[in-house]
Amino acid sequence: MPEIRPYRPADRLALYDICVRTADAGGDARGHYSTDDLMGDLFAGPYAHLDPHLAFVLDDGGDPVGYVVGTADTADFARRYRAAWIPLLGDRYPVPPPPPRTPEQDMIALHHDPERMLVPGLDGYPAHLHIDLLPAYQGRGFGRRLIDRFLATVDAPGVHVGMVTANVKARAFYDRLGFTELPVPDPGPLTYLGIKTTDFVRP
Repeated sequence: MPEIRPYRPADRLALYDICVRTADAGGDARGHYSTDDLMGDLFAGPYAHLDPHLAFVLDDGGDPVGYVVGTADTADFARRYRAAWIPLLGDRYPVPPPPPRTPEQDMIALHHDPERMLVPGLDGYPAHLHIDLLPAYQGRGFGRRLIDRFLATVDAPGVHVGMVTANVKARAFYDRLGFTELPVPDPGPLTYLGIKTTDFVRP
C-alpha cells in the first residue's frame, strides 16, 4: 500500500515528472513547451525548495507517485519566490515580451510575477497548496490523505487552491473534501476554493 512521507531532495525529478504529466487541466502536458521542466519550475520546485516541511509525497515502494506542496503564508512565499527562486533559476527563463505572447511565454510570465498569487478576497485563507497524483493513483483516496496531511501540518487558519475551472474532475474532488468556492474579483480561467483548518478534524 502506498504511504505518505515527507519530501526528500532526491524526489525532485519524480515531483517534476508527476507535475508535467498532470499539468494540462489534469492531463499530460509533456511536449507542450520547449522544456518539460517548466511546469515543475512553476508549481512544484519552488515549494519543495522554499517550504520543504510542507511537502509530502505518496510513495509506492520507493517511487513517488503523487505529492502535495504548499505554503502557510502566500504573501511571504511570493516575496521569497522573487528573492530566492527567481535568482536560483538564473537565465533559464528570460523575461517574455508584453502581450500578445505564445502560450509558453504566458507561462514564463507567471514565473516573473509571483505577486500574481496575492489575490484579493483570500485574507482568511493565507495558505495555499498544489496537489497532483498520477492517473493510476487517482480516485483511490490517496488525494484525500495527502490533503489531510497538509492540513494537519500547516500553521494557518485557512488554505486556498486556485484550480483551472475547466478541470471539472478536480472540482468534484475538492467539493468532496469540504472546500467551498471563494468569490474573488476577476478570477480569469481559475476558480478559487478554500477550507478552514479550524474546521478540519485531524486524522
